[in-house]
Amino acid sequence: MEHLGALRAFAMSLTRNSSAADDLVQDTIEKAWKNMDKFQPGTNLRAWLFTIQRNAFYSIRRKAKREVADVDGIMAAQLSEKPAHDGRLAMKDFQKAFEKLPVEQREALMLVGASGFAYEEAASMCGVAVGTIKSRANRGRRKLAELLGMVEGEDPTITDATTISVMAATPQQG
Repeated sequence: MEHLGALRAFAMSLTRNSSAADDLVQDTIEKAWKNMDKFQPGTNLRAWLFTIQRNAFYSIRRKAKREVADVDGIMAAQLSEKPAHDGRLAMKDFQKAFEKLPVEQREALMLVGASGFAYEEAASMCGVAVGTIKSRANRGRRKLAELLGMVEGEDPTITDATTISVMAATPQQG
């Protein structure tokens, strides 16, 4: 405690910023506390603390040189990602809309979209013509888009691969 004032003054001389100086003093005390076993009793505690502080300051400066200044947030905006909860909420909306489709359209979309079967394979499984499966899938996609309030050509923004497959205009081979 007796060295805090001197550490603060030294930190101010290094950083020239009171907030940064306070952070540096805090880092110094934290590092000293964690490395207390390395302190040699009988040696100069103040010098040991100042050495820790000086080393911490230069480590921060070296790290800052490798960082990119982003005052207007352009870089950060490019690195952001959509929160996972949005996907879950969209998925619930999708499930509700999907359940409103007639069974034949759900079946067609599940076979050619989610399960990745070709139209011909799905038609064979259902015992109907290929055109019938294509028609059911297309009507199902249009109805889903309508129920979800999407405009034509809009990306569903749902990250779940199965849902994207169901909404895709052409069957996904997987």
